[in-house]
Amino acid sequence: MKRAGTVVRIAQGLAIVRAENEEFPEIGTAVVDEQLDEIGRIVDVFGPVERPYLAVTPADRSLPQLVGSVLYAR
Repeated sequence: MKRAGTVVRIAQGLAIVRAENEEFPEIGTAVVDEQLDEIGRIVDVFGPVERPYLAVTPADRSLPQLVGSVLYAR
């Protein structure tokens, strides 16, 4: 498993994750939390190339409680 990044905010029903560096998971990759519970899938990558943002569509969890959480690519 690889660390995808940290959830920085919730926007339009998506979790916005700040990637750790320029090496980030591909669109469609499943992301999980520290307990290995599936959070959702990456649906978009945007922002600066050096450290982009990842838009994650939720599986079925409450998004507001995810802000500040670290997510991992499965």
